Amino acid sequence: MFTIGQQVSEIAETGKLYPGIITDLRENRINQVYIKFDDGETAWVDINNITAKRPTQVQQTIDGISFSLQENFDFSFISQYGKVFRIFDDLISGAICFGVEKEGKRYFLKFAGAKTVAATGQYLEDIVTALKLTVPKYRDLKHPLLINQIDAKEIGGGYLAIYDWFDGEGCGWMHPDAQKRFLDIPNKDKLRVYNGILEFHAHVIDCGYIAIDFNNGTILYNFDTNNFAFCDIDFYAKHSQITGWSGIWGDPFLKSPEECRGYSVVTEVSNVYTMGATAFYLFADKDKDSPEKWTLSEELYKVAKKAIEDMRCDRQQTIKEFISEWIAAGDFF
Repeated sequence: MFTIGQQVSEIAETGKLYPGIITDLRENRINQVYIKFDDGETAWVDINNITAKRPTQVQQTIDGISFSLQENFDFSFISQYGKVFRIFDDLISGAICFGVEKEGKRYFLKFAGAKTVAATGQYLEDIVTALKLTVPKYRDLKHPLLINQIDAKEIGGGYLAIYDWFDGEGCGWMHPDAQKRFLDIPNKDKLRVYNGILEFHAHVIDCGYIAIDFNNGTILYNFDTNNFAFCDIDFYAKHSQITGWSGIWGDPFLKSPEECRGYSVVTEVSNVYTMGATAFYLFADKDKDSPEKWTLSEELYKVAKKAIEDMRCDRQQTIKEFISEWIAAGDFF
């Protein structure tokens, strides 16, 4: 029996992510996980032979809301931003987030520097640095559909990023009920979101960036108003990227083939694949291989299918080219 504890620095798996462990999804490894230990040893292990060791937990309370940490931390500085109405203490990033309200306005606070339960195997220094690195990305990629970053600063022995609050639900794997509900909304509403995804990522390219780790958790959706926004651009990067030996971080369904293999170049054409795969996620029940599951027009199917060709040269070569073909296909139903 293998036990995953503090010595594990990363783990990759198809399917489920374990809270408290740094993860990287990969294709074609069903029921297996890849483990890399701090001493450099690596192994593929059957998931049935692994258990996750939970760190020691302590309970704290702010404004009547309880949350868990590995050890107590002084969050008294939070009060200057308002009254806490929600806490997110199980983020895989190792940060902890607060929804606060002050003078009738709500904000989203993301703090790195406390030992969260999910920070097993991560160094606080790395978690703080990772949050700092997101700050210029939100500035450079500012867009009406991207949650608005107001400020960021060192405070309370760590680092804090402050955003406007968006009143919506995360639609990723960590929120299975909201994810299912989102996938069940009418196609006309999903098309609004999808067109927003295309618009935002054309903007990302125009700003000199490429999308890394775009996934269903990036989407925030309000089921009452049908408004939506995007968050979690932490891994978006300037210019092209070269993958590590085991590929690049991200959802295997949405990642291009080159993102899944080692030492490959990730470019805008890789993002074209992600845009096409996102269409199959939304409009084909997460199935790229069954035309009968496609719920939009045949012409749109052809556009999306071209985008997910294995060979980069067979795809649309830019996101704007993909959008142009998508619009030209026209008959959405």
